[in-house]
Amino acid sequence: MTVLAHPTDTLTRDALAVLQPGFEGTTAPAWVLRRVAEGLTAVGLFGRNIASPEQLAALTARLRAERDDLLVAIDEEGGDVTRLEVRGGSSFPGNLALGAVDDTGLTRGVARELGRRLAECGVNLNWAPSADVNSNPDNPVIGVRSFGADTGLAARHTAAYVEGLQAAGVAACTKHFPGHGDTSVDSHHALPRIDVDLETLAVRELVPFRAAIEAGTKAVMSAHILVPALDPVRPATLSPQILTGLLRKELGYEGLIVTDGMEMNAIAGTYGIERGSVLAIAAGADAICVGGGLADEATVIRLRDALVAAVREGALPEERLADAAARVRALAEWTRSARPASAVPGAGEGGAPGIGLEAARRALAVSGSRAPVCAPYVATLAPVANIAVGDETPWGVAAELAALVPGTGSGVYPRGAAAGDVLAAAGDRTVVAVVRDAHRHPWMAEVLDALVAARPDTVVVEMGLPRAEPRGALYIATHGAARVCGRAAAEVIARG
Repeated sequence: MTVLAHPTDTLTRDALAVLQPGFEGTTAPAWVLRRVAEGLTAVGLFGRNIASPEQLAALTARLRAERDDLLVAIDEEGGDVTRLEVRGGSSFPGNLALGAVDDTGLTRGVARELGRRLAECGVNLNWAPSADVNSNPDNPVIGVRSFGADTGLAARHTAAYVEGLQAAGVAACTKHFPGHGDTSVDSHHALPRIDVDLETLAVRELVPFRAAIEAGTKAVMSAHILVPALDPVRPATLSPQILTGLLRKELGYEGLIVTDGMEMNAIAGTYGIERGSVLAIAAGADAICVGGGLADEATVIRLRDALVAAVREGALPEERLADAAARVRALAEWTRSARPASAVPGAGEGGAPGIGLEAARRALAVSGSRAPVCAPYVATLAPVANIAVGDETPWGVAAELAALVPGTGSGVYPRGAAAGDVLAAAGDRTVVAVVRDAHRHPWMAEVLDALVAARPDTVVVEMGLPRAEPRGALYIATHGAARVCGRAAAEVIARG
């Protein structure tokens, strides 16, 4: 594409303002600083950008030296999806665990503490919470990221989460509009489709989003899903009927609309990221999220120039782009004015640092009983992680149990493993079998059944969505695989 943009004109600055790109490394690249100076108003951070809270605070401070009101966004749901603690596992349980406790005060407190930690590191926009009603238990990408399958529960906890996060001065971005819970396809790989009628959407999918809007969510993230009852042609991210007609006009939402990652195959594989970005802004989106997979200056230039060219060619109204950029800048200004004193580095700890473990303990569902284990063998039956969760974050109970029970052994068993492999490694030690969504993985359920049949004293820990009947001498459902969930389960196993 011929470069049509000039870094000093209003149109180009507006095109830059609507982008939320990512970048490589734990320090700010020169090209990012240059584009911020030219009008880029937001960046997105991922696990690859974070080594420690101190490093993250230094990174965001350097970025803000170029623009004080810069939006620094992150995908920090807590639970299974963590970027802040990508290398060790989250200090907070995820949504399903909070929904299992069903204490909105606890959810609000967890979100506020998470927001406080983000704010102290200079992050002011969180692509969370997930407001999806997990009505399809076989959903491959939502699952424990949802507060649950009950619409009312999901709505009240979504609102509480938004309130808690924003009380810490971090803007919430409620996702994935109009609801990703009834899908059977991961939009990272292909375009999901939800075939339900308008009445079902109104009383199920849309209810938590209405609650989030009433709670004042500063941003809403669109889903790359096709909902024929609303738009039979275009996915929600590219649909004027869904973003402008439904979200803006019918639901009355006035805040920022952010797209899900445009390099996800549901968009990139069907429309391409340049055309997809133009269509998204034209449909009513205000900010383009890109950078999970494409994290270089060339991508930013491509998208900037595509937007500028679309305006000049008449494919995108200039006033629509200007309105989108104005909404981005308005949110950036809100985050600056909402920044609490506790978010200033060195302002002191404060907060509620133990609330994550408290929530994880309360979320456990335990059945059966057994004596405390002695030198157990932890067998983790590991599925392939979805892209949203990633495979770099450790999960399970092995490390946490080893810290409590000397002599604990462990092994990881992917698809293809057999119960005999586990039993041979365990010897005469008690087996602690750890699974994640066993109901979605027949091989996992088969190995588990064989282990329990051979060793009735087996301890079973389900760290995904608990759907199967409890089995084993002791069965623990953690409702998520965060580090604190593993710690809470390990405490039960250690004490018997």
